[in-house]
Amino acid sequence: MNVSLTLPDGSVVKRPRGTTAAEVARSIGRRLDRDAVAARVDGALMDLGVPLEQDARLEIITADTPEGVEILRHSTAHVMACAVGRLYPGVKFGIGPAIQEGFYYDFDLPEAISSEDLEGIEEEMARIVSEELPFERLEASKEDAARLMEELGQSYKVELLGEIEDEVVSLYRTGDFVDLCRGPHVPHSGKVRAFKLLSVAGAYWRGDSSRPQLQRIYGAAFATDEELAEHLDRLKEAEKRDHRRLGRELDLFSFDDEVGRGLALWHPRGARLRQAIEDYWRKLHEERGYELVYTPHIASERIYLRSGHIPKYEDMMYAPLVIDEERYRVKPMNCPAHIKIFQSHMRSYRDLPIRYAELGTVYRYEMSGALQGLLRVRGFTQDDAHIFCTPEQLVGEVKGVLELTDQIMGDFGLRYKVYLSTRPAVSLQEASDEEWERATKALARALQERHIAYEVDEGAGTFYAPKIDVVPCDVIGREWEQGPTIQVDLNLPKRFDVTYVGEDGQQHECIIVHRAILGSLERFVGEIIEHFAGWFPVWLAPEQVRVLPITDAHRPYARSVVRALKERGIRATCDERNAKTGFKVHAGTADKVPYLLIVGDREVAEGTVSVRTHAHGDEGAAPLAQFVDRVAAEIQSRALPAEF
Repeated sequence: MNVSLTLPDGSVVKRPRGTTAAEVARSIGRRLDRDAVAARVDGALMDLGVPLEQDARLEIITADTPEGVEILRHSTAHVMACAVGRLYPGVKFGIGPAIQEGFYYDFDLPEAISSEDLEGIEEEMARIVSEELPFERLEASKEDAARLMEELGQSYKVELLGEIEDEVVSLYRTGDFVDLCRGPHVPHSGKVRAFKLLSVAGAYWRGDSSRPQLQRIYGAAFATDEELAEHLDRLKEAEKRDHRRLGRELDLFSFDDEVGRGLALWHPRGARLRQAIEDYWRKLHEERGYELVYTPHIASERIYLRSGHIPKYEDMMYAPLVIDEERYRVKPMNCPAHIKIFQSHMRSYRDLPIRYAELGTVYRYEMSGALQGLLRVRGFTQDDAHIFCTPEQLVGEVKGVLELTDQIMGDFGLRYKVYLSTRPAVSLQEASDEEWERATKALARALQERHIAYEVDEGAGTFYAPKIDVVPCDVIGREWEQGPTIQVDLNLPKRFDVTYVGEDGQQHECIIVHRAILGSLERFVGEIIEHFAGWFPVWLAPEQVRVLPITDAHRPYARSVVRALKERGIRATCDERNAKTGFKVHAGTADKVPYLLIVGDREVAEGTVSVRTHAHGDEGAAPLAQFVDRVAAEIQSRALPAEF
């Protein structure tokens, strides 16, 4: 008896019942057989070796597809775990998922390992690949699986099994390594291709600092050696751009345990960079009809109970302060306070839209292991804004935010992707299906009318709102986790009874749009440090021009040059140290100052400056007034370096 298998191109092949997807791939062609890693049968991903018992739609998944490379990476994590099991008897296994561009696995090892040990693990992985060990899928009752894991001494797997509701679970065996896993996986270890182990880090079991600390090994895995080599080159470039190192070298910011972990200290140079961004942000928002507001850093706990932040997000909030017998919290969000400003007056439809914007500092708990320079901190400033509008105004307001987002991303030389994140499985029940649909359609319409390409990210909205997520991409191709977001809130208007008087004289529920474009200012600064590798465009640079007098006799003229620059709003300094000019040039280059001006006898006599830039080196002499005009125009235009 045959089964009919419909392929992606619409053609139908007939094969004997029980044929596997691997056999189908082999019959189609040698290349497909070589590249196949899994199959999609009637929409479900499966192992290539699963027998096909009935008519189905069949797609062979290859390693060069998003699904295929994720399966390849997950399988590589299993190969690494198998290697670690061989090299370190008694190891207990945690979890080992595929992640963007690679994988990791957590191990409870009898001894500490370091980056020097990774080469040996890689060598063992290569042996396992050469052995072409099958990835054997096993199905067992939850009780039998738990018994097996107990016999193997895998207590972490036993704990995970206790949380699974299904009565039957799947496991995968690769050599002596057995893992609790849904799969699918590649047919055998020989399919694992280009990989490289990268680093070792500590990781608490289940992310809980009260649980054992495991050793996490990170690795990269790709379909081809060429892709892996390109990735490793990007990692080297990213290491050179690491904002933590550049932050120290450029004297921008620091952290101090006595102040508190995850709380940034902005040094003068870093503060000037931040101020340049904040001034730019305020100017744009004022031009676009936003009104700037300020709200307190603490508030009564009552407002966060009403908003729902405490029931939903208390684990990220800090413990209450008791003031005059009332409980207060440091604020995790700005939105409740913005609502209270809106409600300080009766609002008419004629008043709307109202746009409030604030660079508001908030505080959220992050586990110590998650802290990462400016990218993950415990106190940060959001470029938060809330738009209060009527339903009829919603699409236009979202279009305005999208336009502003595009301008800001462009001014920083950032490309981006856009996702429409829809209602999640667990969502706000107080809002009707119609309200969810109306809000989602408004976001989609705004994207379409702005002619913005986007992908739908099904179920990725927040519990209270569908949203548009913008994912910035930096100059070396990295996507940032947290970028601009636009959310239509279906929660707070109801909880706070946010209304306006309509044309009919009746009260109507107000639409609230949450939006942040820079997001966390700390994170944004960290990311643009890496984006520009510390060589900021002139309009952003903490120090835009540095004047270098050759001798003490040239100091008066050098100071007059600085004054002329400052009069035009240019951030300029003078290096008056008693040092050789070459040393001063080297120091200015190390500090990544865009313009270095050398002044000596000729410059004093002619009223010129000798110009050096990062991009072009020695540019020769220019009249002072002409140079000042040049820099002022460059700042005004927000010009970016050529590569951006």
